[in-house]
Amino acid sequence: MSRNGFWIVMAGVAGFVAAITYWVIALAVAESRKADMVAPERVTSFIHAVIDANRANYTQNVVDKLHTQGVVEALEHWKEEKGLPLPAQFLLESGRLVAQKDMKLSFRLASLTPIYVWNGPNSEFERRGLEVVMKAPEKPFTGFYQQGGVRYFQGIYADRAVSESCVSCHNGHANSPRRDYKLNDIMGGVIVTIPISEAP
Repeated sequence: MSRNGFWIVMAGVAGFVAAITYWVIALAVAESRKADMVAPERVTSFIHAVIDANRANYTQNVVDKLHTQGVVEALEHWKEEKGLPLPAQFLLESGRLVAQKDMKLSFRLASLTPIYVWNGPNSEFERRGLEVVMKAPEKPFTGFYQQGGVRYFQGIYADRAVSESCVSCHNGHANSPRRDYKLNDIMGGVIVTIPISEAP
């Protein structure tokens, strides 16, 4: 092999080693960054835990107490009748206020048997998720979807009848397609949606 050929081969080997080294370092950096990130399943679980705690706190320490003391009732038409929002309405109103912040984060209640049609599933994924959590409420139904150039992660968590006001409202409402709910029955789901990334 000529001297020039030797140096060409050595340059090729050095280039190959440099490329391999670069990719090993790049993968190591990417993996270390990935380890610092919180999985979307955990994020939606955190959000759901806060929503669940806030609604339970509102139900027990506001609605139930003020009802027991005869101060004010939780009413469906709470704005017009100067009452408190029902616990489900409290959650929906909180979700509406969060949506106004334009963070692409949302949460809402949905059901396969909603009192109002707009509280039904908005997609086949949500329909399937509600069906799954009705049968297996201990675990959320999760997955990804893409819309408007944004990739989203969605978690659907079982929603129980946490108070007698939930049960009596659904069982007694003129629009309700189901009237046999009992305390702690699964009524539908809390759907938490978070943005993951802009689509390429």
